[in-house]
Parts: sequence; structure tokens; C-alpha cells
Amino acid sequence: MNVSRSRMTCVVLAAAASAVLAGPLHAQEKTPLLVYTALEEDALKFYKTGFEKANPDIEIKWVRDSTGVITAKLLAEKANPQADVVAGLAASSLALLKQQGLLQPYEPKGFASLNPNYSDTSRPPSWVGMDVWSAAICFNRIEAQKQGLPKPTSWQDLANPIYKGKITMPHPASSGTGYLDVSAWLQMWGEKDGWKYMDALDKNIAQYVHSGSKPCVQAGNGEFPIGISFEFRGHQVQKSGAPVDLIFPREGLGWDIEATGVMKATKKPVQAKRFADWMASRDANEITSKWWAVVAYPGVAKPLEGIPPDLEKLLAKNNFDWAAENRARILAEWSKRYEGKAAAK
Repeated sequence: MNVSRSRMTCVVLAAAASAVLAGPLHAQEKTPLLVYTALEEDALKFYKTGFEKANPDIEIKWVRDSTGVITAKLLAEKANPQADVVAGLAASSLALLKQQGLLQPYEPKGFASLNPNYSDTSRPPSWVGMDVWSAAICFNRIEAQKQGLPKPTSWQDLANPIYKGKITMPHPASSGTGYLDVSAWLQMWGEKDGWKYMDALDKNIAQYVHSGSKPCVQAGNGEFPIGISFEFRGHQVQKSGAPVDLIFPREGLGWDIEATGVMKATKKPVQAKRFADWMASRDANEITSKWWAVVAYPGVAKPLEGIPPDLEKLLAKNNFDWAAENRARILAEWSKRYEGKAAAK
């Protein structure tokens, strides 16, 4: 009997020990959430850390690429969507995903606190804005002086033959920044004059690169004196000490919104909506304000060196639905005219 009792005691103790060990391991299990994003790589770790601190039972798994690549990937996966959430993608792309029936309308907690001008107008919204990013010209004043180039002040100035081979620009099929430029020119001036302008500009373009950041980085390095880019990267390049001036053309700035949307096909709707809730929070907007001069949460944005305090007033009129509906047609026409100067991928 004593031997039998001893054996039983050992079994009970072993089972109890196993339960104790298994408990913490079980508690540490996290639900992976697949998030497709075009957010700048500089920012990803801050969003991941902030969200996972507030939601310790969820782990973000990023799939990150440029806006055009992420948009194409989501459309290619339409029959079998993989992402749970899309974050930091252009509103013009999210409007297209909405039109394709890929997004789940959802109004995140705290939505009423956000500026409604920077989210989908439907209620509940299919996408919710984080920040505005706008076009900017990065101008290397040292290289320009060496080459005898005047400082441009407008988009039309960039069509001056004096700048032949001196300008780089993002490819609109790869880069959201490139597409917001093309869309803005067509909307501001009408299609006839918009394409006429791009024909003239193309004569001065050295190459169309596959990143919205790269033209400003190239200008900062002196590789090319002028890069059509966006204000966030221009601010960062200036902070690095590069001799770059930021120019905000007086005709109006192309712009878009980085936004979040929940995928309709997600098998983790609870976790996906919690991510959307957090991205709409003040905490997330404070992270966003480290880089962006215009954020969705009023009163959070801070002045950024080199960025005009009235940036919002410089933004051109922008119809996101038009940009989404006409995206394929515009990109096909653009490629037919200018693809020959596209940089190798």
C-alpha cells in the first residue's frame, strides 16, 4: 500500500508540476495578426511596440513594401486574401479595395475624436486615416549652384529645358507618392493639359525610381540635384545634414492619406478590429506625429522643421474615388508614354 500510495503521490505531483509549467506557457501564446503595410520602415517598430504593449495577446506580422506593390499584391490575392488588416496604405488604394469589396466597414473606438476629412465618408467607414502625406521637391542647393541651375518654385518650372536629366521622380505604379503626383496634375489641370505637362517634364527626368523616398535621398546625396518626393522624407534628409531645400509648388500639392482598413476575409476579426481601434487612438497618432505634419487626431501634430505650418492649405483638391476608379487606365497610359526611363527593379 505504501509503495502504491507513493507512486500515486508522484503521479499527482508530476501532473501538478506540468500544469504549473503549462499555465504560463499557455498565457504567453499570442495571436499572430498579418498586417500588410506601406508605412516607412523607420516607423514600423514604434507602431509594433505601442500596439503590442496595449495588446499583449496579439503579435503583429508585417508584410511591408511600397504602396503600388502592396496594392497590386492585395488585388492579386482577391480570390484568396491573406492579410487580416491593411495599415499605412494610401487612401486612393484603399478606396480601390473598397470598390472591389475587400474591406469590412468598421468604425473604430474613438473615431468621433478624429478629423472626418481624413477618413472614408461612408458610415461606418471602410478605411480610417492616420496622416496626410504630400508632394515636395527636394533641391540640393550645392549641386545646383555647381551646375548653374536656378531654384524652381513651381511644378511648371520643372519643365524648363535647363533641368534636362537633372530630376528623378517616383514611378506611379510602384510608389503612392508617384501616383499622387500624377493624379494631382491630372485633377488640377485636366487630363489634356496634365498629360501635356508630363510630356514636357519627362524630357527632364533622368529616371523614374520605385520608391517615394529615393528621389529625395538621391538629391541629398548629390546624385541628382532635384528629386520629386514627399515632405516626410524631405524633413528626414534635411535633419541628416544634407544641403537640401524643400519646395512646395504654389499650384497645389498632390497628397494622399495613410490609412487603416480591416480585411473582410480576415479569420481574426476581433483582433483585427482591436488593431484598427489602436491605430485610431491618440497614442498611435502621437507616434505618427513624429514624422507627419498633419495627423488625423486634432491637436496632436507638432511643427516640423522645413514643413510649412499651413501645409493643409497648400493641398490640391483630391477626389480619392476618381483616383481609385481611374488608376488602371492612368497607369497604363503613363507606362505607354514614359516607361522607358523606369529604373531597374
